[in-house]
Amino acid sequence: MVEKIVVEIYKMELCREIGEAGFMRKYYLDNLRSFTILLLFPVHTFMIWNDFGLKFYVWGGDNRIISTLIVLINPWFMPLLFVIAGVSAGYSLEKRSIKEFCMERVNKLFVPFVAGTVILVPIQTFYARKFFFGYEGGILENLKYFFTHVTDFTGYDGGFTPGQLWFILFLFVISLVSLIFMKWLPVERCEAFISQMPLWALIGLFVPVWLFYYLGNIGGFSLGKNLVLYLLGYYVLADDSVMERLRKHIKRIGAVWGISELLLAAAYYRYAFYGDLAVNVVCWLGILTLFVLGKEYLNKETAFTKYFRKASFPDYVIHQSVLVALGYYVLKGVDNLLLQVIVIICSSFVITVLCYEIVRRIPVLRKLVGA
Repeated sequence: MVEKIVVEIYKMELCREIGEAGFMRKYYLDNLRSFTILLLFPVHTFMIWNDFGLKFYVWGGDNRIISTLIVLINPWFMPLLFVIAGVSAGYSLEKRSIKEFCMERVNKLFVPFVAGTVILVPIQTFYARKFFFGYEGGILENLKYFFTHVTDFTGYDGGFTPGQLWFILFLFVISLVSLIFMKWLPVERCEAFISQMPLWALIGLFVPVWLFYYLGNIGGFSLGKNLVLYLLGYYVLADDSVMERLRKHIKRIGAVWGISELLLAAAYYRYAFYGDLAVNVVCWLGILTLFVLGKEYLNKETAFTKYFRKASFPDYVIHQSVLVALGYYVLKGVDNLLLQVIVIICSSFVITVLCYEIVRRIPVLRKLVGA
């Protein structure tokens, strides 16, 4: 009897690990996604002091050191999310029909995009108007301004912008458009070719990433590049034989990535150089390195990773509105730069998590943030 109970418990635990499609859950994908989204707190805080020739919703002035820290992270951290989404799409389509997949994308991406654009992003433009233009009106008056003024889509002047939700909109469009490619070229038809790709060819895939950067580029946010990254995740990095080949050479790949990162950061710090080709080389090398290291060391679940597996996406939707509002008051009330940075990063993280804890307990709000 005891033995039977133990067997049943084991089966229940195994079912949690093995999805309906029959594969083990790829925890490293969840953990890489969470790690990347958590990086948004320092990156968007650093943007308050960027010297890229554009301002943030609130701005503390040019700082080359802080801007160089952004340059170290910026080439690969958002592209990594598109590659992860492409890999995950393959697993999702194994257990869902095309119709079910599309409906899931609507609920998980389009609904949070619309809700966030209407409710959260105007908060950021409200504080931008207050900070740069001395706006003294109310939030409702600003909401009217937000939806009736379109300028450069940054929202730094209070006009309309999707804000940080550009990623969700792009991912929604890309996940639907990519179905055409997946239907036209099923992964089974190119599996043999992909599994035999030599290392130089895998590394050379930065070329289409770079070339497609110029397709559908809106203010530096490229639909073409991110579509390529999504498809490379689906066709290439979901292949276990590819991952094994990369693993065997990870020291060399990682070393080249590290050197490339340092050279790019040094070039930016010294000459403000941020070339498209260099950025996309660093981008792809970083993705390859992080995928291998993630699979090697992050393919497990802890209480922390389990929590952020569910919390990371809602945190993404919420975080920037919290960070901008907090940044407005910190810049007004705190003089020390280091203290400003620390307070904004830590406080925005804590407040965002608290907001998520409230939202996830209210069914309607939970759906609006994709929780």
